[in-house]
Amino acid sequence: MPDTDTTRKPSWLRAKLPTGTGYAAVRKLVDNQHLHTVCQSAQCPNLGECWTRGTATVMILGNICTRSCNFCAIATGRPTELDLGEPARVAESVARMGLRHCVITSVARDELLDGGASVWAATIRAIRYRNPRTAIEVLVPDFKGNMEHVDTVLDARPDIFNHNMETVERLQKPVRVQARYDRSRSVLRHAKARGFTTKTGIMLGLGEERHEIEQTLRDIADDRTDIVTIGQYLQPTPKHWPVKRWVPPEEFAHWKKSGLALGIGVIESGPLVRSSYHADEQSEKYTGADHLNTANRLASA
Repeated sequence: MPDTDTTRKPSWLRAKLPTGTGYAAVRKLVDNQHLHTVCQSAQCPNLGECWTRGTATVMILGNICTRSCNFCAIATGRPTELDLGEPARVAESVARMGLRHCVITSVARDELLDGGASVWAATIRAIRYRNPRTAIEVLVPDFKGNMEHVDTVLDARPDIFNHNMETVERLQKPVRVQARYDRSRSVLRHAKARGFTTKTGIMLGLGEERHEIEQTLRDIADDRTDIVTIGQYLQPTPKHWPVKRWVPPEEFAHWKKSGLALGIGVIESGPLVRSSYHADEQSEKYTGADHLNTANRLASA
C-alpha cells in the first residue's frame, strides 16, 4: 500500500549528498560561466549524485519563468533581458565537462515573440559546433503550441526532443496553470511527425487516480513517444501543491511494465527519477547514441 503519511519522506526517497571532487568541479564551472541549472533552480533531489558524476542540466533564457506552475520551484516573474553570450558559454561548459550527452532546458519566456525559440536554436548550434560528438537533448516548454517556434528548435537538429506532460489530464489546470494537456501532446506529435526521437515525463503523488495514469500512458503510446520518465512529486515549499501520497518503488515498477507493454520504447520509473536523471543511459537504451545522432540529423536535413 502507498505511504499515506505525507508529513515525512519515506526511506526510499533518500538522495545522495553533494560531495567529492566531481561535485566541486561542476559547481566551480557553473559559477565561473555564470550558468543557471535546473538542478539548483528546481531543487532537484539528484543534484548531489549528478554533479558528483560530472554532469548538470543547464537552464537557458535566465532563471525567472513567466509561468506559475504550482509544482515548480523556479521563480516566477518578469524576466530580465536576453543574454546573447549564453549559447557560447553553454557550449564551452559542455566541452569542459566532457559530456557525451548533454541536457538543456529553459524557463518559459512567453513575453518573447518567439518564446525564446531563436535562443534555443543558437544554443543547440553552438553546442554542436564546439562538441560535434555530443548528443544533445532538449527539454523545451510548449511555446504556446506555436509549431513555427517548435520548428525553429527542431531545425537546429537536437538529438532528443523532450517536452514534459507533467501530470494527468484532470490535474493540468490546477498543477500546470497556463499549460494544457492537448497542447503538450500536439507538440510531441509534431516533433515525432518530423522524425525526431521524442521524450516526455510525468510525476506521481499529485492526486492522480490509477485509471488516469493508465490513460496517460495510453495517450503517450498513441503519440508514439519513445522515452518516458516517471518520478515522485516533491513539494518544493509549503506554498506549492501538496504531496497527496508517497508512491512506493513497486508501483513505479508496475507502471514501467505497463508502459512497455503498450509499446513505449524506454521507461525510467522510480521515486527519484527526473527528466534528465541518467539521460545518457536512457538514450542508449533506446537505440544507441551514434544511431540517434545520424537518424535525427537526417530527419532534419
